[in-house]
Amino acid sequence: MPNILACTDGSIYATSVYNHTAWAAAKMSASVHVLHMLNPHHEDPVKTDTSGSIGLGAKSALLAEIVELEAARAKVARKHGEVILEDAATQLRAAGIQQIVADQKHGRLSDSIDNYERDADLVVIGKRGNHADFAAGHIGHNLERVVRSCQHPVLVASREFSKMESFILAFDAGSSSKKAVQYAANNPLLQGMKCHLLSIGKGSDKLKAALDEAQRTLSDAGFDVSAEIRDGEPDKVIGEAVAEDHIDLLVMGAYGHSHIRHLIVGSTTTAMIRTVQIPVLLFR
Repeated sequence: MPNILACTDGSIYATSVYNHTAWAAAKMSASVHVLHMLNPHHEDPVKTDTSGSIGLGAKSALLAEIVELEAARAKVARKHGEVILEDAATQLRAAGIQQIVADQKHGRLSDSIDNYERDADLVVIGKRGNHADFAAGHIGHNLERVVRSCQHPVLVASREFSKMESFILAFDAGSSSKKAVQYAANNPLLQGMKCHLLSIGKGSDKLKAALDEAQRTLSDAGFDVSAEIRDGEPDKVIGEAVAEDHIDLLVMGAYGHSHIRHLIVGSTTTAMIRTVQIPVLLFR
């Protein structure tokens, strides 16, 4: 049975992550593994510098109090994580998903995602977490590192879940975008959705041939698919296409060739994921 790894920190994106996960699990007939990571900052005793001029007895008393306070803080963090996982399971079951495993682990998600996504066919994560700057519109600091580490597709959930009936596949003829095409053709996740293939560039013969082949592959797989090449800056062109055609999902390679590669390498990626305001399915 396919398995989906849903990453949650209980932020305001959590419900959206669960809804996107439930949607994907229903399409793929998959089980769900919900993962909550306990931030080490909330579980390790504070390494406080007590080397000042206070006396030994006072210093010992202070250290003992710090250890006690930090132990209590860690206990609260663990209980909070348990509540988050219980809520995740409740919401997923309400959405019709029954095969659910919920885990609380220690560490940072970005440092250890590769340990947990090995057995997953899809990873779902929110665009932002508890530590993102919502006022500035920043995406979660874990996101890029998670995408870079994952060998499987990553579905980046938008703020709210909406029914998905169409997707744009940003195609640059690179290995990751070709992988996205093959995934769409052979995996049930995107079946039944209208597909628009979008390439960005001057329209070389090589790109046109690759785009035609991708269109045939998806058409043979039963997709209602259109294809076009537009010139311009990738983030601007893709954003305009998403808005003009009321697209529900953006599918793209996490590492490609030509300009699209920069969408996941530098700050353009952050801007792209932030501004499209729809979920993004990424492939390495």
